[in-house]
Amino acid sequence: MAENKYSTFEIWFLASRPKTLFAAFVPVIVGASLAFAEGKLNLTASIVALFCSILFQVGANFTNDLYDFLKGADTEKRIGPLRVLNAGLVTPLQMKIVIFFNFGLAFLLGLYLVYTAGNFILVIGLLSIIASLAYTAGPYPLAYHGLGEIFVFLFFGFVGTVGTFFINTKEISAIAFVAAIPVGALITNILVVNNYRDIEQDKAAGKNTLAVKFGKSFSRYEYLMLLFSSFLVPLLIFVNYDFRVWIFLPYITLPLAYKLMLSILQENGAQLNTTLELTAKFSALYGLLFSLGFIL
Repeated sequence: MAENKYSTFEIWFLASRPKTLFAAFVPVIVGASLAFAEGKLNLTASIVALFCSILFQVGANFTNDLYDFLKGADTEKRIGPLRVLNAGLVTPLQMKIVIFFNFGLAFLLGLYLVYTAGNFILVIGLLSIIASLAYTAGPYPLAYHGLGEIFVFLFFGFVGTVGTFFINTKEISAIAFVAAIPVGALITNILVVNNYRDIEQDKAAGKNTLAVKFGKSFSRYEYLMLLFSSFLVPLLIFVNYDFRVWIFLPYITLPLAYKLMLSILQENGAQLNTTLELTAKFSALYGLLFSLGFIL
């Protein structure tokens, strides 16, 4: 058990997993930028959507921390970053209270989006809360049955990007779904690295991630496939939609993508903590450049 040398703020900041929070803003900025390109940006609604997205991500992280601890997936043998419950810095009851208030605040903020864009957003918001909880909680936790990647791709890719576009435009467009593909793929890769790193610990705890089910080689190829697919989408958009060459701005990240490719093929264990952080930063950089490609 770790010595408590952290302030209350530091404890909850660590629990939020700040290095993963890039996943919260990428779908929103891409969806909002696409709406801007169509002349339909609602800045206030987009900012509220961003706060809701962050709260959903933090709530999912808190829930994951709680139930991985309760189910024994987080132990003293953990090689990933510190988890506050596993380290004895908070109690399960404290975490449950914070999770309740976190999702409660997300729901209240989301009511503004419902007022702005209609009941469709209410359905999306409720499904997002349920999915965030069901990721590791409930009778059939998604992460424990190899469904984590699908959940992340759907909710951080399609729901986050297309939902933000809808909040701004009141429309659902095919290009919003296409734009969601690299968003979902690169955010999913954050989870792929996490599960690849924790494969032995998860196997011992009965957490049957895709990495546990299909092995390390599968995880490496999964990561590479998602990485490569993200670079196909700008070309697809350029050929099929009326955007200028700025849509290829994400290609600036190719040297970093190559570095990540080598890392996932060569690194193991605690070394993958750096790969995890770089994967999260890469998704943010790609998302920012992708968004600029729509705007310019």
